[in-house]
Amino acid sequence: QVQLVESGGGLVQAGGSLRLSCAASGRTFSSYSMGWFRQAPGKERELVSLITQSGNRGYADSVKGRFTISRDNAKNTVYLEMNSLKPEDTAVYYCAAGPKSSTWTYWGQGTQVTVSS
Repeated sequence: QVQLVESGGGLVQAGGSLRLSCAASGRTFSSYSMGWFRQAPGKERELVSLITQSGNRGYADSVKGRFTISRDNAKNTVYLEMNSLKPEDTAVYYCAAGPKSSTWTYWGQGTQVTVSS
């Protein structure tokens, strides 16, 4: 069982930056792929970025060049650095973990990101 706790959300003006963190419980963090998802009101949850056990990264087209995902296995934490934020980035952001990047087994409770224009 893995528990995920996100932090770092908040209100920011367009063009600003935020850094989300997701702390995981357990001793097997390094064995999981980690992902960041988001869900805006009235929209489906979408994958924003992922990082595999070996450190390979992937990004949604909408965030490429602006967001950076990283992980610190010693701290059991995955990060999402978000720069040049846009109002359309406003959503609840969720952290997820899974044995592979196509299977997300564990989810955090989410953290709200609001970007004002």
